[in-house]
Amino acid sequence: MIAQVGKPAPEFKLKSTKNATGPKDLGFEISLADYRGKWLVFFFYPLDFTFVCPTEILALSDRYEDFTALGADVLGCSTDSVFSHWAWISTPVAQNGIAGLKYPLVADYKKETALAYNVLDEDDGKAQRGLFIIDPEGVLRYSTVTADNVGRSVDETLRVLQALQTGGLCPAEWKPGKQLLSVA
Repeated sequence: MIAQVGKPAPEFKLKSTKNATGPKDLGFEISLADYRGKWLVFFFYPLDFTFVCPTEILALSDRYEDFTALGADVLGCSTDSVFSHWAWISTPVAQNGIAGLKYPLVADYKKETALAYNVLDEDDGKAQRGLFIIDPEGVLRYSTVTADNVGRSVDETLRVLQALQTGGLCPAEWKPGKQLLSVA
C-alpha cells in the first residue's frame, strides 16, 4: 500500500524512543493504531546528526503543546536505527543534538514505512523530508515532500491541521478565525 491522500494511511509498527530512559528501554514499538482517535502529524527526515533536520525537529518540539491543544500528536521517523535516535536525543543541542525532545522518534531501519509513504530515496537508503497529517480515523488528509535542504514550517503545518479540522472549504491563506468558503 502506498500513501494516498483520502485513503487509509499505511500501517506501521516501529521501534521507538518513547518512554526510554536508556538504551535498554528502546524496544517499545509504536504503531499507527496507537494514534486512533486523534490527529497525527507524522514526518520523515533524512538522517540523525545532520544540519537541517535538528532545526525542524526542535521547532516542532518547541510548539508541541500547540499540536496537543488541537488534539494532535507528533511522531518523527527516519531510516536510522533506534540506537542512533537514542544517541541523538541524549546529545545536548549545543553539540548538534536534540536533547529535550517532547515527542518520540521511530526507526524505520528496514525502510518499509518510508517506502509505503513514498519518501524512500532508494539510491541512498534514506527518507526524504516528508510530512503527513492523518485524521483520527486513520485516513491520510495531507501530504508534502520537500528537498532535503529545505526545512518545513511549523506555522504552516499548524495552519493546515486547523484547516483540515474545520471540515470546510478553506481558501488560500486561510487562518483560524477567517471565513470559510460557502457554495450556494
